[in-house]
Amino acid sequence: MNTIKKYIKTLALAVALMGCEDFLDKAPLDTINTSNFFQTEADAIAAINGAYQPLQWPKLYNMRMWTTDIMAGNSIVGAGGGDDGRETQDNANFVTTSDNPGVLDLWRGPAPGILRTNIILEQVPGMPIDEDLKNRIIGEAKFLRAHYYFILVRFFGDVPLITTPQSPGDDLRPARTSKEEVYNLIISDLTDAIDLLPPKSQYTGADVGRASKGAAAGMLAKVHLTLGNWQEVLDLANQVESLGYALNDTYADNFNPTNENDQESLFEVQYVGKTSEDFWSNENQASWISPFTGPRNANMVAGGFGWNQPTQEFVDAYEEGDLRKDATVLYEGGPTFDGKEYKASYSMTGYNLRKFLVPMSVAESYDASPLNFPVLRYADILLMKAEALNELGRTAEAEAPLNEVRNRAGLPDVSGLSQNEFREKVLHERRMELAFEGQRWFDLIRVNGGQYGINFLHSIGRLNATENHLLFPIPQKERDTNPNLSQNPGY
Repeated sequence: MNTIKKYIKTLALAVALMGCEDFLDKAPLDTINTSNFFQTEADAIAAINGAYQPLQWPKLYNMRMWTTDIMAGNSIVGAGGGDDGRETQDNANFVTTSDNPGVLDLWRGPAPGILRTNIILEQVPGMPIDEDLKNRIIGEAKFLRAHYYFILVRFFGDVPLITTPQSPGDDLRPARTSKEEVYNLIISDLTDAIDLLPPKSQYTGADVGRASKGAAAGMLAKVHLTLGNWQEVLDLANQVESLGYALNDTYADNFNPTNENDQESLFEVQYVGKTSEDFWSNENQASWISPFTGPRNANMVAGGFGWNQPTQEFVDAYEEGDLRKDATVLYEGGPTFDGKEYKASYSMTGYNLRKFLVPMSVAESYDASPLNFPVLRYADILLMKAEALNELGRTAEAEAPLNEVRNRAGLPDVSGLSQNEFREKVLHERRMELAFEGQRWFDLIRVNGGQYGINFLHSIGRLNATENHLLFPIPQKERDTNPNLSQNPGY
C-alpha cells in the first residue's frame, strides 16, 4: 500500500485523452494535475480506462494470480528448473518469508488501481457531464476498487483501508484495517456498482469488456461465498441468471481468443496482443500466459517457457469421460495442438497446460498473444448457486445448476447425495471447471476456516502447510517503510 501513500493531489495515471479505439489502449505515464484534468467527458473516460490497467500487469493477472494454482497443488512451477520461479516454488512449498518478491508483487499490485479509483470517485461526481456516463464511470470505479481490495484481503487479511486520495496532512503510515471493515467497503462498493452499471448487453464496440451489472453481481456473489453468506450468494446468482448469461456450447470456447467477452463471460482482463512496448513492462498489452505455460523446447507456441505443469494427482482427479481434460491438459497420446503431437518429455510431470495456449497463427511471437484472462464466468455462478443451495439444506435443488456444468463437460447427472457428499462433489467440480484460472487457492482457504485446504494439501504431500500459511506475510520492505504495519502470525 506504500505506493498509494506517495501520491498527493496529482495523478500518476497510465491514461491519455483517448478516443473510441480501444478502452484499454495503453497511454503514457503522465503526471496530471486534477485541477486541470477532470474537465470533460474525455477526461473522465481516460481516467476510468487507466483504473483497469493494473489488472493487466504481471503483479496481478498477467502472472501472480494464475500462479496461485501452483500453490494450491494443481501444478508445479516447472519452467527451466533450478531457481527459475523460486519465489513461486517457495510459496508452493510453504516456506514463504516476508522478503518473497512474489508476495511483494501481490501486496503492491492493487495499489495503483485503488489510487486511481479513489481519485475518480472524488472528482467525477461533481463533473458537468452526461449523467448516464457519470453513473457508469462511478459504477466502474466502485467495481474496480472492490475488486482490488478483494484481492488484497484474501491474500493478506487486514490491510490499510484507503478510500480517498492522500494529502500532505493525511496519515501516510496507516495501520492495517480489520478485514471485516475491508469487506464492508467491498460489499458497499459492489452493491452500488450493481445499481449504477448497465447490463453487459448495452456495451458495444470499444466498450465491450467493461464492468457491467452482471460482473458486479457475480463478484458480490463471490464475496458472499467467501464469507459463507449463503442466502446472499443464492440471491445474487439468481440475479446474474436473469441477465441472460449462458454456458458456451463447448468448454474450450472460453479460452479461444476469437471468442472473448462472450455469453459465458462476466468479466475478463483485456489484452490486445503485440504492441511496441517492452513485453516485461507494465505498459505491455500482450498476455503472458500462453508463452509462459507453453511446453518448453517443443515449438508448439511462440515462447514456451514451460510454467504451471499439472501434477499427476490433478490429472487423475478427472472423472472418466470429462471433456475438460483434453481442453485443459496436454498429455502424450492426447489430441494434437495446432497439428503438433505432445511428448511427455516436454515436462517434469509429463503434462503441460493446454487451456490458455494460443497457436502461432494468432500469436506469431512470444510478445503477441491477445488472449484475455477469465476472472469470472457463468459456470462459476452456477457452481456458487449449487453450493449455496446445498448449504441452505436444499440439496435436491442444488443438483440442477451443478449438473448443468457437468453435462457441458460430458458427465452424467449426480443425484441423491447427502449434504456432505454434495459439498465434496461441488468443490471437486469447482476444481476441475475453474482449473488454472486462479480460483482454487481461494476455495481451499475459505471452506471450514481453511481446514479444508490444509487437509487437502497434506493429502498431496504439502506437509509444511499450516493455518499460518492461509495468509501471506506482510512484505518486510513495506514494514520497513511503515512501522505501523503489523505482521501476520507465523512470519
